[in-house]
Amino acid sequence: MKCGLLGEKLGHSYSPQIHAELADYDYRLYERRPEEVEQFVRYGDWRGMNVTIPYKKTVMQYCSELSDTARKIGAVNTLLKRDDGTIYGDNTDAFGFEILLRSLRFDPAGQKALILGSGGASAMAQAVLGGLGAKVFVISRGGENNYENIKEKHADAALIVNTTPVGMYPKNGISPVDVRMFSSLKAVVDVVYNPARTALMLQAEEMSIPFAGGLIMLVAQAKRSAEIFLGKEIPDSELDRIHRQLSFQMQNLILIGMPGSGKSTIAKMLAERLSRPCFEADQEIVRAAGMSIPDIFKAEGENGFRMRETEVLRELGKRSGAVISTGGGCITRRENYPLLHQNGIVIRLRRDIDKLPKEGRPLSLKTDLNKMAEIRNPLYEAFADYTVDNNGSREQTVDCILQHLKMSEKHE
Repeated sequence: MKCGLLGEKLGHSYSPQIHAELADYDYRLYERRPEEVEQFVRYGDWRGMNVTIPYKKTVMQYCSELSDTARKIGAVNTLLKRDDGTIYGDNTDAFGFEILLRSLRFDPAGQKALILGSGGASAMAQAVLGGLGAKVFVISRGGENNYENIKEKHADAALIVNTTPVGMYPKNGISPVDVRMFSSLKAVVDVVYNPARTALMLQAEEMSIPFAGGLIMLVAQAKRSAEIFLGKEIPDSELDRIHRQLSFQMQNLILIGMPGSGKSTIAKMLAERLSRPCFEADQEIVRAAGMSIPDIFKAEGENGFRMRETEVLRELGKRSGAVISTGGGCITRRENYPLLHQNGIVIRLRRDIDKLPKEGRPLSLKTDLNKMAEIRNPLYEAFADYTVDNNGSREQTVDCILQHLKMSEKHE
């Protein structure tokens, strides 16, 4: 059975990987220009097809039957070619969005919900939230409810849903609204899945507001599409399994800790064990500056070095699925926290002070390491998702990290 994803410019997509986990049919990416879509949809050799922008509305005219959901939303993202050649159109994004809301354990009934954006994803979210009994308001640039009057009119919102591409890779770090404006906020949803935690979600985290990103929605809508293609149900346990697997695969593993705590060595070993690319922040700083770290400190001082470090972490943090070792002082700048956490699991390596080398480390050479540790330890704890002891063998440390990761993946 031939299935796939139809779009104009697809680039990298996780859909083939997700569908390969769901079933054994052939799933491919089909890039088609607008003038090629009708011929492909009507007469192409396929059985099931997912549809992405800009063709979700276009393909509706080729369907002999639409689901109630697709008709209500006014867009189709799943096509099934029946044995008689007729085409059935559905919208499984709505199912995915409901699963996303359910993951937050948030009941929108009677709650004020703001949907940021007025495109296709917004229409889907409006239909779902409206059907669940929420009081929905759409925030757009120039409508009655916009970003200029959002604080004045909607500071009492309980739910914010971002359906815009603001904050999506590669333009990480931008939030469409300031979460701090909303005093009654109970949940934040962002349909973006790269990065794993957008700036909007990180704001919610800082305020201890439950949040969720779009990865689970991506997997859930794929599961529902696969059920339509196959004509049978797929256990919900598969959704959970694939989501955990993909989430772990996409996140960076980031090592922090005192200078000389073994971050670079452990990072290389981890990368080798997991077949991931490895990056060392200090090496990237040296490469960008064209001079050694001692020379940077001599020419620009610690502040100049820290500014360079933040710029390097800004780019490294955008990556997915890498192992990254950082400099010992990266935790001294609060702005580095979202850069590391947007796509990362942050692991602190802890080593006894008397085992920390000083050679080639400007700050370590001129500073009492005990005093440095006293100042930095609370910062390491604030940045880290968990801490691993690195006083034994390197192999023991790597094994311990992998065990932590295995347990985290199991309980995510």
